[in-house]
Amino acid sequence: MMEKLSKWIVKFRNVILVVAVLLLIPSVYGYLKTDINYDLLSYLPASSESMKAQTILGDDFNLASVDFLVLNNKTDHEAAEIKDQINQIDGVENCIWRDDVLDISIPKQAIPDDIQNMLYSGDSTMMIVTFKEPTSSMRTMNAIAEIKKLSNDDCYLGGISAISEDTKDQTEHDTPIYAGIAVLLCMVVLFLGLESTVAPVVFMLGMIFPIVYNFGTNVFLGQISYITKALAVVLQLAVTLDYSIFLLHRYVEEKKYASNEEAMAKAIQATFTSITSSSITTIAGFVALCVMQLTLGRDIGIVMAKGVVFGVLSTVFILPSLLMFFDKPIEKYKHKTLIHELKRQPNFVIKHFKKILVVFVIIFIPFIYAQSHTKTYYDLISGMPEDFASIIGTNQLKDKFDMTTTHFVLVDDSLSTNQIQKMTSQIEELDGIHNVISYESFVGPGIPDSFKPSVVKDIFQNGGYKMLIVNSDYKSATTELNKQLDKMDDIIHEYDPDGLIGGEGSMTRDLINTTNVDFAVVNILSVALIFLIVALTFKSFALPIILVVSIEFAISINMGIPYFTGTTLPFIASMVIGTIQLGATVDYAILLTTRFKEELANGKDVKEAARIATKRSSISIMTSGFSFFAACIGVSFFAKMDLIKSLVVLLARGALISVVSILFVLPSLLIFFHKFVEKTTKGWPKGKESN
Repeated sequence: MMEKLSKWIVKFRNVILVVAVLLLIPSVYGYLKTDINYDLLSYLPASSESMKAQTILGDDFNLASVDFLVLNNKTDHEAAEIKDQINQIDGVENCIWRDDVLDISIPKQAIPDDIQNMLYSGDSTMMIVTFKEPTSSMRTMNAIAEIKKLSNDDCYLGGISAISEDTKDQTEHDTPIYAGIAVLLCMVVLFLGLESTVAPVVFMLGMIFPIVYNFGTNVFLGQISYITKALAVVLQLAVTLDYSIFLLHRYVEEKKYASNEEAMAKAIQATFTSITSSSITTIAGFVALCVMQLTLGRDIGIVMAKGVVFGVLSTVFILPSLLMFFDKPIEKYKHKTLIHELKRQPNFVIKHFKKILVVFVIIFIPFIYAQSHTKTYYDLISGMPEDFASIIGTNQLKDKFDMTTTHFVLVDDSLSTNQIQKMTSQIEELDGIHNVISYESFVGPGIPDSFKPSVVKDIFQNGGYKMLIVNSDYKSATTELNKQLDKMDDIIHEYDPDGLIGGEGSMTRDLINTTNVDFAVVNILSVALIFLIVALTFKSFALPIILVVSIEFAISINMGIPYFTGTTLPFIASMVIGTIQLGATVDYAILLTTRFKEELANGKDVKEAARIATKRSSISIMTSGFSFFAACIGVSFFAKMDLIKSLVVLLARGALISVVSILFVLPSLLIFFHKFVEKTTKGWPKGKESN
């Protein structure tokens, strides 16, 4: 079957190439029509308390997304003019300020102290801006951009929506640069590892197809996260580039004994088997992310698994056409390579394999502990560049208005004024609570006659709920804030068992609780899937253990280093890095193990088989690993957002550590446990004992 298909591909290679080029057109259209989500908190499960609250805030209170505008050195008349202009912007639901409830002709000193302190601070005043659509919708993003134009004179918009809009601008600017850096540095590594000067260029032309197809088909998902958008090109290059290398090496080898057409047909047939078996493990790693409750994992998992599939298909169907089209220049223009097969290292491993395993155990144990104790952060603001206008605005909200974190409390509107006031008093007594604002705050003694209570009531009471705005002095994602929220829950549920808390702080608390479960589930599932695939591939019980342990060793070192350096990682790193590193680099382990089996079958003794397998596999492993490293490390020098920077640094470092582990630890494990492998692997060649 595969033999017929490979001959068909070679025969109709020009037609295939034309069709492939034409398919780029709908793919580009699909890419342009795919929405990008810049709000990571929106990926929380709908069943979480904070997301239930956000739904109510959006549906009933028109607070689908809310930001706060800080106006510095503006008179009340100037502020009122800006507010009126903001209300005219498409996508803005309402811009709320003091003149909604009290005419600006009334001195601000007539406003109750709590309300005055909320709206004024020295020469600054604050407005609440609500939007018609959720935080990451394009309409909201455009509205925020218009608000910035209107209020760019010492005025700052703070809040999640504003931060998302700045993230959008930064990502749109940076993503093409990330791709360019990754392509350039991958080509450098390929130039060092391949004799042909033209081949790296052909490879990059070939990579255009799977990357564009992958981004184009994302339109069926509706939207993808900005993290996925920023990293997909880099990861797809790093993970699937070795498939192209496999095909070229086999094609060159087959050309020694056959015509170009026959050689390519045989190369496709041989490569298809090797890359499909390798890609299945990579896909399994990405698929494991899809079970996360935090649907960001599904977003990354589907896009990257799809990218690997397109990478395999493009290597089998499209790259042969390109390699044969550029065959003459590929053969003509050659240079000396700097990445060669290792010669001394395999001998060193064979001679010292027991010592290597002792070092392996000594290192592994503390790094297992370090990996589980590496600190992570969940505060999405702390990883953003300080020069973001939204970060400046958010910091001014904290410094001038003591709005470090704002909670939105929702309780049944059947609660009496007396109950609300009692609940408010209890919440105000909690540590770290700056103030509590409710409708009841506006209807006490000393309120001017010109006050418009109906307007305030519309803001604070809707859809069968009453809302309280609670300002906290604690930052999101801190232990202090989470304890504060737990105590607030206890107080609220005394009055309303179904009461909810929305806002960034509550969503971040749910994010922590959700990802703690996700981390354990994803890691177990990814290991189980890859264990099963390797077991079925080799029909073995021992080999999956050996291969997975060698990669988990590399992952533990990679994720444990931050513990010893005192580095705090973004929460998403602990969930996706291990899975990606396992799925992407277990290919190296399969390649070396397969060659080890071949050499045993050829009658070599165990140590000699391991030596040859390590030597012959080394150039492919190093070229692939160094390409992975180069693509990621280059991006890290340019990335401004800590979330992106941390991920690519970990991926780059993980690739190098995995290469070292596969070339040193895996051969040692195969030699030491070869008897165990023989007994638990069907059809495994019986290796002769070494002298």
